[in-house]
Amino acid sequence: MSKLRVAALQMRSGTSIERNVVMFEKMVREAAAKGAQYLQSPEMTGALVRDRDALRALITSADNDLLVRKASELADELGVHVHIGSTAIARDDGKVANRAFLFAPDGSLITTYDKVHMFDVDLDNGESWRESATYEPGRETVVADLGAVRLGLSVCYDLRFPQLFRAQALAGAQVLTLPAAFTRQTGEAHWHALLRARAIENGAFVIAAAQGGKHEDERETFGHSMVVDPWGSIVAEADHDEPAVVVADIDVAASAAARAKVPNLANARPFEVRTVAASGAAGRRAS
Repeated sequence: MSKLRVAALQMRSGTSIERNVVMFEKMVREAAAKGAQYLQSPEMTGALVRDRDALRALITSADNDLLVRKASELADELGVHVHIGSTAIARDDGKVANRAFLFAPDGSLITTYDKVHMFDVDLDNGESWRESATYEPGRETVVADLGAVRLGLSVCYDLRFPQLFRAQALAGAQVLTLPAAFTRQTGEAHWHALLRARAIENGAFVIAAAQGGKHEDERETFGHSMVVDPWGSIVAEADHDEPAVVVADIDVAASAAARAKVPNLANARPFEVRTVAASGAAGRRAS
């Protein structure tokens, strides 16, 4: 079936994994009660902790993670797809992954995705972020089938790298997912524009569950979780940064229709970049 009711869970995760899991469960149950068959939480659902040492003290392996276990149980109990947008997970090699988990309606794990692009930036409001100091970046993009719906996985800063989403679209993804914890400054400037652009240029739905508001670790995130259709229209949005459950009905047949109208995926051609240096004469001043 090409139709699917989806939900984006807008959270305000704090420093306690236990409290965050309680909120996560409440929102999952609310979304399922509204008929959602696919539910997505934001980046760092498990905990938002700026201090690296404090974060490392909290995290564990996927097998022992409270949020991962709860997501699997809820998927099985409610008969829905549950997508943990991401959470910090201890890897077997001693490093840390910013990892997404996607569970089937029977509670089984369909796939995971480790965030590829690290948010290493210095913003002009004084904020500085070095994700690469904590997390080991992923090495592959992931596309998963949910029946007739093919889903591409990404996390937050990946949004600024259109080649990742183009690869997913070329692999058949009609739905692109973008769980995030966008800062308020970057969210106000770029969140809507980038989400709509990824939808338009790939002829795909975009589902983006976001963190929102002032968090316990003092960071501020933008919120505005939303669902965008393949023509770039926002079909559902939490127009604020408060916790919320955003529900929308999508039909992936709209993706095929958009790609038929504007067949840019099929029309793409290989090309090379040629750099031309200005001649010396061009820079001379006339006498």
